[in-house]
Amino acid sequence: MLVTAYLAVISLLALCVGLELTARRLTPPQSTPTAVANPAFRRFQNIFLRAYLLALWADWLQGPYLYKLYRHYSFLESQIAILYVCGLASCVLFAPFSGWLPQALGRRQTCLLFCLSYSACCLTKLSRDYFVLIVGRILGGLSTSLLATTFESWYVHRHVDVHDFPKDWIPSTFTKAATWNHGLAVGAGLMANLLAEWLHLGPVAPFLLAVPCLGCCGWVVLTDWVRFSRSCHEGLRCLLSDKRVMLLGGVQALFESVLYIFVFLWTPVLDPHGPPLGIIFSCLMAASMVGSLLYRLATSTRYHLQPGHVLCVAVLMAFFSFFMLTFSTAPGQLRPHESFLAFLLLELASGLYFPAVSFLQGRVIPEEKRAGVLAWFRLPLHLLACLGLLALHGEVSGTGGGEGGSGTRHMFGGCALMMLAALMAVVSLFTLGRNDTDLKLEGSRGEGEMY
Repeated sequence: MLVTAYLAVISLLALCVGLELTARRLTPPQSTPTAVANPAFRRFQNIFLRAYLLALWADWLQGPYLYKLYRHYSFLESQIAILYVCGLASCVLFAPFSGWLPQALGRRQTCLLFCLSYSACCLTKLSRDYFVLIVGRILGGLSTSLLATTFESWYVHRHVDVHDFPKDWIPSTFTKAATWNHGLAVGAGLMANLLAEWLHLGPVAPFLLAVPCLGCCGWVVLTDWVRFSRSCHEGLRCLLSDKRVMLLGGVQALFESVLYIFVFLWTPVLDPHGPPLGIIFSCLMAASMVGSLLYRLATSTRYHLQPGHVLCVAVLMAFFSFFMLTFSTAPGQLRPHESFLAFLLLELASGLYFPAVSFLQGRVIPEEKRAGVLAWFRLPLHLLACLGLLALHGEVSGTGGGEGGSGTRHMFGGCALMMLAALMAVVSLFTLGRNDTDLKLEGSRGEGEMY
């Protein structure tokens, strides 16, 4: 697995470079967008991205070694499952409040609260006390809820209501953030591996590095951002009144909840076979980057695929990935290389999924209600992930399953069924909006039905 991991990360990064060059070659030359040429907008965009990308970098640093850290502290897998459940349950609890807190505190103060709570979460990793680690997971759940909504909400409000920039310029900022996000994720895996394994600082080192990054993020927010408030009450009303929004929320809840379960399971599946976890994490993030680049190619003027088509492909790939995992994790017949391949396929699917679902969210959710709606989307998302991990905990505690145990295999089977449900939701969404031009790319409007 050691050699496989290093070969995989080199190959995937080379593939990313090749796909990026191909995508640029296939993209028709365009005049410089007005947004790019506007110095006031560029300054505003850079202020936002400085803080947001620091927050994302700190978040990614904690990905590769969370499970490994708990195992390093000699906790049982069932105890680790409870820690993960506490984090996800905290997300469920705080998701509605992530829309209310800015109203009470202001957006800038809420972003500062994110920096403080996430820093405290990282510092709890220094303790071996189980209760302290549970508190850390609860703080992590709060921080995750805030990261998912508050930064984006701040930007949209400032963009539209304060600076009065055109709404058409908003996607350019989030496209740039998404592009940087993939690179940050890959780099975070390499950095975590460097600290934990190459420099022998242990699995707690990446968490400690995240603290000064969050401090820098807080400094940017404190010195450069301006306070504002907005209620997410209208988000719930939008969610309940538009079937397209409801179906899209169902797809997001199903797909992203299994990604949370995957985050818990990939380490115990692969770690017993001795791979470098930081390099494995970078491989997974590089596969996600490949998926994002393939999305750009698929929706280019040469191939004319619609985001709805790509979303269906992503869900099908995720289903096939979990189908593979039900066989590669069978007790007594473990096949770690096949599991690693399935994990790469799942990350490839997620790379296709996120830009496709982001495009559709931008078309069916009004910009001024986006933060509130997304906050409500996260409630069933985290709830499903919690239920899944609790079910896994029951399997482990009741049968003694561990790495490669039947509980892990059953959980992968359950995730495959959830992907089938997500596929049905996607089909229902586009059956409902078959002639809806809002769900199509600009250049393809009027060319006929998507399905």
